Amino acid sequence: MKHLFSFGKKLGKEMKDDRATGLAAEQSYYYMLALFPMLILLLSIVPYLNIDPQKAIKVMGTLMPSETTSIFKDNVVKIVSERNGGLLTFGILGTLWSASNGINAFIHSMNIAFDVNETRSFIKQRLISILLTLGLIVAFVVALVLPVFGNVLYDIIDSILPLPAEMEILFKVLRWIVAICVMIVVLAFLYKMAPNKHYPFKQVLPGAITATVVWQLISLGFSFYVSNFGNYSSTYGSLGGVIVLMLWLYLTGLALVLGGEINAILHRGSTIKIKTGKNPTVTG
Repeated sequence: MKHLFSFGKKLGKEMKDDRATGLAAEQSYYYMLALFPMLILLLSIVPYLNIDPQKAIKVMGTLMPSETTSIFKDNVVKIVSERNGGLLTFGILGTLWSASNGINAFIHSMNIAFDVNETRSFIKQRLISILLTLGLIVAFVVALVLPVFGNVLYDIIDSILPLPAEMEILFKVLRWIVAICVMIVVLAFLYKMAPNKHYPFKQVLPGAITATVVWQLISLGFSFYVSNFGNYSSTYGSLGGVIVLMLWLYLTGLALVLGGEINAILHRGSTIKIKTGKNPTVTG
């Protein structure tokens, strides 16, 4: 318990010194710009999957605060119902470029956490950003597809091979576990490749797991608060959804910075241990 308290104290100091809140705000700005092209990309694929538009809206409501969902609701039905190859092309290009800017902000945050300067060339850094963006898109797709198509997949399996009723509950739990595990793996690669620093993969997992869990808790807690207590619409009108979205993206960025700071502290601690042959003493 003493070591955990010392680590928490060290983590708080590092986040304060590195201006974690400012780095989270920087990320949230770029994530906001990347969000709309990404939604265009995802929603332009949906018509080819023959999904019910109302179901798409319902799923969005479970993934985002209701205030935020209302921003996109008017256009979802039209986008989901009509196939548009040009929109799909624009979505792919726009998402890769906009989201890679967000990843660049994430890379900047990780370099600050590890106290290193960016020496990689612009082209190499942009290629890394695009690669990590593709991985992040895959994670989001898996996180969306498993909850949405989980029941459909279960019905198909059940029609071929009748399953006991208990399996349905187990299947519902497993699809969320798999989605979370995919998110952890993708974040682990983000934390491994983002900083201009080589360090063991085992030191990546603590931050990736922490960031995933914290992000899930933030999303659930924030959604519950907005739905039950934070009536932004009555105060800010139509801007309420935008404010909620920005707050959610800001907290998401803060969770990512938290994971990176944890990895950086663990890496510095292991480096000191290797050089001195002793366990590092965590000080404030």
